[in-house]
Amino acid sequence: MFRIAKRFEFSASHVLPMLPEGHPCARLHGHNYAVEVELASPTLDAVGFVRDYRELGVFKAYLDDTFDHRHLNDVLGHDRVTAEVLAQHLFEWARARFPEVSAVRVSETPKTWAEYRP
Repeated sequence: MFRIAKRFEFSASHVLPMLPEGHPCARLHGHNYAVEVELASPTLDAVGFVRDYRELGVFKAYLDDTFDHRHLNDVLGHDRVTAEVLAQHLFEWARARFPEVSAVRVSETPKTWAEYRP
């Protein structure tokens, strides 16, 4: 199996109001998110790619236009805006356009990440 991945970044705010009072994530806060999209294929195309990285430009445009410098609770329309939920949302968006997508990883800090891989 061949695997490739590309990393993207955006900044946004969110709040997790279901957390207990005093939890820092229950307050409005923001992150500099890093999103990694992984694609996998048992074969390569005629050029030798799983997929040309340039084709993922539409994913970058989606992140920039939909999420960058926005409040994620408003964008996704609910209060469960965790890295895990965001990873699943972005996986489903990307997989609908690129069948080779095998996982999406979302990082809120340099030391943490959540991954959705069905």
